Amino acid sequence: MNRSSLFLPVTLLIIACACVMPTQAQAPTTNETKDAAASKDSNTVTPNVPETVAVEPTADDEAIDERLTEILRATEWFESPDVRVDKGIVFITGSTAHKKYKDWAGGLAGKTQDVVGVVNRIDVLEPPVWDLRPARMELASMAKEFTRALPLFVLGGVVLLFTWLAATYASKFSRSALRRRIKSELLNNVLGYVVAFPVLLFGAYLALRVTGLTRLAATVVGGTGLVGLIIGIAFRDIAENFLASILISTRRPFNMGDLIEVAGQKGFVQHVSTRGTLLMTLDGNHVKIPNSTIYKETIVNYTANPNVRMEMIVGIGFDSSIARAQEISLDVLREHEAVLDDPEPLVLVEKLGAATIDLRLYFWVNGQKHSAIKVKSAVIRLIKRAFDQNGISMPDEAREVVFPNGMDIRVSRSAPGIATGTQDNASVADQQGPEPVEPAASAAEGNLDSEVDEIKKQAKQSRQPDAGENLIGPE
Repeated sequence: MNRSSLFLPVTLLIIACACVMPTQAQAPTTNETKDAAASKDSNTVTPNVPETVAVEPTADDEAIDERLTEILRATEWFESPDVRVDKGIVFITGSTAHKKYKDWAGGLAGKTQDVVGVVNRIDVLEPPVWDLRPARMELASMAKEFTRALPLFVLGGVVLLFTWLAATYASKFSRSALRRRIKSELLNNVLGYVVAFPVLLFGAYLALRVTGLTRLAATVVGGTGLVGLIIGIAFRDIAENFLASILISTRRPFNMGDLIEVAGQKGFVQHVSTRGTLLMTLDGNHVKIPNSTIYKETIVNYTANPNVRMEMIVGIGFDSSIARAQEISLDVLREHEAVLDDPEPLVLVEKLGAATIDLRLYFWVNGQKHSAIKVKSAVIRLIKRAFDQNGISMPDEAREVVFPNGMDIRVSRSAPGIATGTQDNASVADQQGPEPVEPAASAAEGNLDSEVDEIKKQAKQSRQPDAGENLIGPE
């Protein structure tokens, strides 16, 4: 047989093989497309397929079957995997949860030694509606990660413990070192916190780095300033009162028990906290004023100087001697036991009114020893009596009518019950006898003592709202 006679059969055989091979290769592709529509992808990493799987130098069908079956069962990705090999063609059956496992099995079989083709008949199972396996797998993964990281967390906790001890020691050392120079206890505590805060921050950074949370550590360090700014804006009023309390405890515009007047409230200082100042008013009521208001408002301290100046106006008639009235008033003030000699009292002419000449009296009282309002009451009473005894008239502007040329008034002697003449008036005075000397303080005015002790007594007996550490200390 010549070469030309062999050419035609060989050519036909090659064409037939070319037509048959694509058909066999496309069959699993069509099946895989249908399986892809009925399956869902997973977040698990796709397994890699090795280039070749060697069995023996010359592998028969039985050896290929055994080797592929062992591999599929070892992965535990397939349910009831079964491999059948016929003349180098591998038939794979079974089921799996994900399509990528099916593709992996087909690729693995295709790269096995002496395998001519692969028929992949593995079914991809539809996941149930309530599939809790991903959650269980995630929890199991988290448990493994936690177990793996537990020693690092323990080491981080040890670092935090030593950091806390170091911060506490640094705070105590700074407060003890500054206590001799700074008398304010609140300011000492704040400075102690300022020293301890960087130590705690650095310890937290080290603990996070040790546990492997490097990004979180950088976030904590970088976000501290931003967090502080946000907290400062959100708690602006609280921060303002806190800073005001530091300034009050440092500058000390008043002490415990001082009588002050601020923001329209007058009372004795009972307590100063980081939020506000507690006053007990002269009426016995508790008033809490924010420290920011205390620091910004005008403070009148009545106790800083124990001497209190009092003043009053006395009106005398135009027919009375001004000098005589001044002398009488001055004698009353000098003789009173509660009126101070230094500074000396004064009696000055204020003005000429419509019906009276107004005298203004100035005198000083020791506010810590005597009550100013009681002393003023006693002085008014004594001056009224002295004016009556010395014939100094005290007319009323609202009812006084002055007749410059006088009036002719005639009284009938026969009218009963009417005393006439200066002789009758004198006889009446003689019958009454000399007026008794009035004491410096009457029973209604008490003993002229200051009410500070009484207020303090009531403050001890009453319940103080918002009780806590007093920032300005005892009296």
